[in-house]
Amino acid sequence: MAATLRPRGSRPIVFALVVAGLIALGAVAVGAQSKSARTPTAVISMEKGGEIVLEFFPQDAPKHVENFLTLAKKGFYDGQRVHRVEPKFVVQFGDPQSKTKPMDDPAMGTGGPGYKIKAEFNSRKFERGVLGMARSQDPDSGGSQVYIMLGPAPHLNGKYTAFGQVTKGMDIADQIRVGDRIKAIKVVEK
Repeated sequence: MAATLRPRGSRPIVFALVVAGLIALGAVAVGAQSKSARTPTAVISMEKGGEIVLEFFPQDAPKHVENFLTLAKKGFYDGQRVHRVEPKFVVQFGDPQSKTKPMDDPAMGTGGPGYKIKAEFNSRKFERGVLGMARSQDPDSGGSQVYIMLGPAPHLNGKYTAFGQVTKGMDIADQIRVGDRIKAIKVVEK
């Protein structure tokens, strides 16, 4: 008897409401996914001029990306000098000692943020423009020192953490010399 109390034609209305609800949920899910899928970027401004734009791989190395972006936001890299340049191989920076110590100091290249992060090896290839985490012989000894690849280095593939790449400014990276100062690294929120 209860079935006869339902107004005629209410099934299509209920169906339409269910479909509309599912569409709305899908739109919210897609919006949330695209928000979390945004690729973080940062801009390295060199004191002598020029900028290098970095894009990151949070899906491949989330802890390394988060670590670098956190340090950059805190100004950790601002004022540091590049302490290692190997032509056609790497430009390396991230030693806080480079702000005050001479470049020929034996301790140069040994400094860090005071902690280490676990390696996040991935399938990214160490090609020109890739950003990687420097470390000692211990795979889990990375911290703040990073390098930009000036050329391919397949011997690093799967043995070091690749966590970003240069999307603009490789011509600037090619011109960097030991002792060149980083004016600032600014994180760009998209």
